[in-house]
Order: sequence, then C-alpha cells, then structure tokens
Amino acid sequence: MALLLPADYLASLNVFLLLMLYFLIPWTAVNLVDFYFVRRGHYAITAIFDPRGIYGLWSWRGLTAYLVGMAAMIPFFSTSFFTGPVAAALDGADISFAVGLLVSGLLYFALTRGIDPEAEKVAVAASDRELERREPQAGHDPSTSPVTAIWAI
Repeated sequence: MALLLPADYLASLNVFLLLMLYFLIPWTAVNLVDFYFVRRGHYAITAIFDPRGIYGLWSWRGLTAYLVGMAAMIPFFSTSFFTGPVAAALDGADISFAVGLLVSGLLYFALTRGIDPEAEKVAVAASDRELERREPQAGHDPSTSPVTAIWAI
C-alpha cells in the first residue's frame, strides 16, 4: 500500500492538517474562554437549539473574535505554499497557533464583558427544569446504557 501512495502524499497531508489547525485554533480559543471565564460552564442547553433563544442564531462576539484571530494568524503561517512575513523573519517558524489562541481568546473575553451571566441564570434554570422533566424515550431503559453499564462495574 505504501508504494501506491503518491510521492508527495505526506507533504499534502501535512498541509491539510495545518489548514485544519489554522481554522480550529481561534474557534477553540473562543469556546474555552466562553466555558471557563464567561459563563463558567453554565448554559441553557435547550436555548442553544433555539435560534430565538437567549444565545440567538449567531454570536457577533464569537464571530468577530474568530475572524480577527484568524486574520492575526496569517502573517505567522508557514506552509509549503505560503509563508507569512513574520514566519519568514523567524526562518520559517510557525507560531500562528499561539497568536490565534491569544488574539481570539483575549478579544472574545473583552467583547463579552457586557454579558451578564446572572441574567442568563433564569434561562439556565428553566432549561434544567425542562431537561429533568423529560421522560426517557419509549422502549429505552437507562439502566442498559453503556455509561450506566460502565459505572455498574
């Protein structure tokens, strides 16, 4: 099988993985900051799926932090087809990941200073009540779920 692979397969795979990381780093920063510093893990789960809920359809704060973080990373990119000016000055060192995490995370944190998590507590409590009230699906025995089975061991 290895002999059937094109000669530049590993280089192509490397570029693909780098591009995936470039797109995921700012998104990860926004999510981590939101979870640990903004909402501290308290979400109205049912409202996440409601475009008219407290979170809305799109978060301008999250999208702004993501796009600015992605743009800030570009000068630091170092790939086989593009090397940013800062990466070139660093002899090809790619530190875009650190830049993306910091810029997106710090910007999102700054943009969310206006969010009042206390005001969201009402929606979180309502969501929790709704989730607790729901009956298990017909024919579903929670005691046979894989998670329950693992804890039973």
